[in-house]
Amino acid sequence: MSRTENVELTVLCLITDGDRMLLQNRIKNDWQGYTLPGGHVEPGESFVDAVIREMKEETGLDIKNPQLVGVKQFPIKDGRYVVLLFKATEYSGTAVSFDEGQMEWVESNRLSEINTVDDFEDLMRVINDPALTEFQYLVDGDTWTVSIK
Repeated sequence: MSRTENVELTVLCLITDGDRMLLQNRIKNDWQGYTLPGGHVEPGESFVDAVIREMKEETGLDIKNPQLVGVKQFPIKDGRYVVLLFKATEYSGTAVSFDEGQMEWVESNRLSEINTVDDFEDLMRVINDPALTEFQYLVDGDTWTVSIK
């Protein structure tokens, strides 16, 4: 049995400013609603370099000292999709919107008023709870369940 598998690597980052967080109101059909900005890791790129680059591309912000705070994963055809979850509180620049969706600073007490992506609450649990590190979708036939550890 091979120990090598097909893996698609991506990053998401929670950028905060006091009680506000920067969210992207995604317009793509595959994952609609407010969520964290992110994107793919390029071949050979470090994960930290990838999140810094993606935040610049997606938000216009230059983040500093992003911290890895968890992992999200789910199966894809012939492998798995891995999302490295980061948090950043230091940045420079002004947030701007690009092709994937409108960027908006949202007060955390307003989260219940906006349409977030389906798994946003679980995602935020893993990012914000130091006792948690992994968010995994388990698939059994057509049934998907969430495992958080």
